[in-house]
Amino acid sequence: MAYHLACLGVRVTLLDREAAPAAGVTGASFAWIGGTAGDWPGGAEDLRGSVLADHRRLEAGVPGYAVRWTGSLTWTGERTAGDTPAVPGRHRVVRDDIAVLEPHLRNPPPHAVHTPGDGGLDPEATTRALIAAARVRGATVLLGTAVTALETAAGRVTGARTATGFHPATTVVLAAGTGVTALSAALPAEVPVPESPAFRVRVAAPPGLVKTIMATPEFEVREVTDGELLMTIPYAGDSSPAALAQTAENALRHLKDAFRGADSCRLLDHRLGRRPMPPHGPLIGYATPDRSAYVAVMHAALTLAPTAGRLIAAELTTGEAPPELRRCRPPGTGGRD
Repeated sequence: MAYHLACLGVRVTLLDREAAPAAGVTGASFAWIGGTAGDWPGGAEDLRGSVLADHRRLEAGVPGYAVRWTGSLTWTGERTAGDTPAVPGRHRVVRDDIAVLEPHLRNPPPHAVHTPGDGGLDPEATTRALIAAARVRGATVLLGTAVTALETAAGRVTGARTATGFHPATTVVLAAGTGVTALSAALPAEVPVPESPAFRVRVAAPPGLVKTIMATPEFEVREVTDGELLMTIPYAGDSSPAALAQTAENALRHLKDAFRGADSCRLLDHRLGRRPMPPHGPLIGYATPDRSAYVAVMHAALTLAPTAGRLIAAELTTGEAPPELRRCRPPGTGGRD
């Protein structure tokens, strides 16, 4: 949003409580970008048609913004081919096809779903690229600056209070994931943001070991940059350091069992993130009648971000409501169907 607003000539200040970009749940994301598979609740369905084109638009305009358009392979068991309907952009493949797409895979399943148009991002590098591009266009970026409260006067939000001082604003946009609930507590809009854990592992691996984004019943894996893989694996709920370290080891073991040439793979790091998971889809819109506060809570945020950022910037600058956001409005604002 900061990038898109800066491109439109808006004076924008980005406040982030962390000392580095993507230090929160964004950095723990698997960052699988697609426009066909998966759940698209509520207004997400109205955004999905623009997602891939908007990512390509940012690739063309933002230095360092790069999607690996590798396609994806998905299977959930022996019945994958029969249970997954054929839709445009996705098709069923058999064992011989899978072996060509993933030549290092030891035991390709009988069937899988191939989505050639899917891609993946490096979430930390992408966030850094957008922040740098926003700064070039005049945005002020203050890292390590946690917002402690919204300041109001006569019922109107006038800015954000931080440990380092007050930051006045015509409109304050809350895009803090699970932190939005507390920050918006005094606003008229209802912003319920349940959270869901996401466990991500980063692995050093021979370049090209994994060719696609691969989603299996046990884990998901993709190459995020040459010689580095991202993996996700089901999380048992124990967040102790020992339990998380063991989960990361389990992910590495699954990888070595699944791929020839993976014996030299080693763990680089692992992270547990708390994803915002609005139950009825993205919550995007003004949170006060006077339009002094705005909220943006999404899932999957990295997939939807280019489209949402473009539409939100347009709404904030023109005052006109994009039709694609009609079903995304927070409860209590009168704009959600």
